[in-house]
Amino acid sequence: MPLPLSSRTGRGRPLSAGPRRRTLLASAAGTILLTGCTDTGSDASGKRPGATEQARARAATDSGELLNRYDAVIAAHPALAERLRPLRTEVARHTKSFGGDTGKPKATASASAAPPAAAPEVPADERAALAGLADAERQLADARRTALVDVSGEEARLFASVAAAGDAHAYLLSEAGR
Repeated sequence: MPLPLSSRTGRGRPLSAGPRRRTLLASAAGTILLTGCTDTGSDASGKRPGATEQARARAATDSGELLNRYDAVIAAHPALAERLRPLRTEVARHTKSFGGDTGKPKATASASAAPPAAAPEVPADERAALAGLADAERQLADARRTALVDVSGEEARLFASVAAAGDAHAYLLSEAGR
């Protein structure tokens, strides 16, 4: 025969027949966390369809322009080539990770292809050229952080990582110019 509820005790206080408050709170919190992390395949964030693709395309274009800027500085200041080559390589990887083209225009490209971007102007002074690259890296890193609101999940991690790399490049370029 079961004992009446009042005679059940635990640690000096009577136990209730139902679940404890802590158990309910933990279950509720766990449910919220699990549903918040579940990918349902739909855009529950309210973001418009294609926003990720547009952000990636813009990021690829911006990285390609930065890559052209590195190439222009290296062409104008060959003495900086060894110092800039690792940073340029990283920018090329970023361009590729966003789906951009890192190669030179092919001779077999169709006439309908977009014309290659004009080489940016490069200051005659090496320090000013490095400062220009550092500014371009900072601006692009800021643009990546701004784009985070348009992407989610793995894409957001990519944008954040590339923004952090851009900040590091800007720092290295600023230090190199001193």
